[in-house]
Amino acid sequence: MKELDVDATLNLLNRIMEFELAGVVRYTHYSLMVAGPNRIPIVAFMKAQATESLLHAQTAGEILVGLGGHPTLSIAEIPESYKHSVKDILEESLSHERSALEIYKSLLEVVEDSSVYLEEYARTQIAQEEMHGLEVRKMLRDVGVHHAHGEFPHAHAEAQRDEKKKDKKEKKEKKKKKHEDD
Repeated sequence: MKELDVDATLNLLNRIMEFELAGVVRYTHYSLMVAGPNRIPIVAFMKAQATESLLHAQTAGEILVGLGGHPTLSIAEIPESYKHSVKDILEESLSHERSALEIYKSLLEVVEDSSVYLEEYARTQIAQEEMHGLEVRKMLRDVGVHHAHGEFPHAHAEAQRDEKKKDKKEKKEKKKKKHEDD
């Protein structure tokens, strides 16, 4: 086994704490803002996510202190979109889950082959974040949004913009070619 990069591990554990604590605030906010006929199960889901985010932050903090680190008093930035339709809330939730997944994957890269416990912790968290993403994608289907596994919520819109740019460029080139031919 290789030697554990303690500084990098502590840095990532603090980032995880900040991100998960922001998740507590984010999911609590969402649970308060949900409206409509599906409100009750979505509110329950959001409250459960807030509770789980707090547990994840506490677990990361316990590991961090166990490794000799000092837990942060900060939370990650939480942008407010002021969009509170169920679709918007679920898409923002999916984006949050994907970001969490990336942080845990970064932790796995740092601790891999250095600590079985930290590897298993990171893998367990990755599995949980992947499951959350699947759950949110299933909920999004009910509001008419379909995401491929691992796709960011805004990827489809970006693809449409790219396609429009491509079409516009092709039309411009055709017009230029036609003008040159005349």
